[in-house]
Amino acid sequence: MEDGDPSIISAVLGDITRAKGMTQLSNRTGLGRESLYKALSQNGNPEFATILKVINALGLQLHVVPLDMEIR
Repeated sequence: MEDGDPSIISAVLGDITRAKGMTQLSNRTGLGRESLYKALSQNGNPEFATILKVINALGLQLHVVPLDMEIR
């Protein structure tokens, strides 16, 4: 995530999802398998809500922490 490239994040989540089983994650998220494959490919452009559903279905948490930089 530090690179800031959303396509890499989607692709990594796609790799994890395929390893865990796309059908199982499809059932847990309520999203279609084909939609998940497309959204979580390196060229996919998933909505943030989709990312959150996938993260939750994988039993993961997303944490936000401040950077060591001043916000202006």
